[in-house]
This record gives sequence, C-alpha cells and structure tokens, in this order.
Amino acid sequence: MNLLIDTHVALWMFNEHENLSTSAKEYLMDESNFLYISIATAWEIAIKHSLGKLTDFPGGVSLFLSQIYNSPIEIITILPQHVEIVEKLPFIHKDPFDRLLIATAKSEELTIITVDENIRKYDVDCIW
Repeated sequence: MNLLIDTHVALWMFNEHENLSTSAKEYLMDESNFLYISIATAWEIAIKHSLGKLTDFPGGVSLFLSQIYNSPIEIITILPQHVEIVEKLPFIHKDPFDRLLIATAKSEELTIITVDENIRKYDVDCIW
C-alpha cells in the first residue's frame, strides 16, 4: 500500500507518541508498504515551530527532515496538478496544508494515514 503520512502522524511516529493507534503503527512498520510525506508537511512544521506550537518536538524542521532522510519515507514535492486539484476541492476543511495533502493523495493515488475526521470527509482513501 502507498501511504501519505499526515503531519500529526509523522510527529507522533518520530516521538513514539501514545496517540499513534495500534493500526497506524502496524501500517507504518509494515515493510511492504511505501511511505510518503509531502514537503508541505515540513513547511507546516517549520511554521508551527517558529510560532512555538511544537513544544513536544523541539528540534523543529531540521530535526524533522533529518529523521525523514534516515527513514524509508520518500518526500513528495508540490506539483502543479496538486494545486489544480486543491482549487476544485469542496471547502469541507479549510486548513491549506491538509487540503494540499488531500490533493496530493488524489493525484498520486495514495492512502492518507490520519486521525483527522475532516480529511476523511473527502473522496480520498484514509486509514487510521
């Protein structure tokens, strides 16, 4: 399965956080799955860290990127077709980073691993 990791899931994964579901852990640890993360997630982390909103992840985006580089996770860049899909999405969810993740998942045929109920309201495959 090709999985796109939502921001909170990535942070929880790198912090071995208790909020990561048993099912999510199994999907993330299953070596037959391919793991992807959007560069928009790193952008979101950089913004949140600079605002002091990531107290449980003090290393900021540098540490986050370092952990990705030392993992089997592949970074997906933002492509024009992702932005075109964002424009067509209904406004169920107004978070621009999540909307871009949804568009990326739709474009690249990825399943989003997320706890976010708003993302689950879109026509996109999700697991938790």
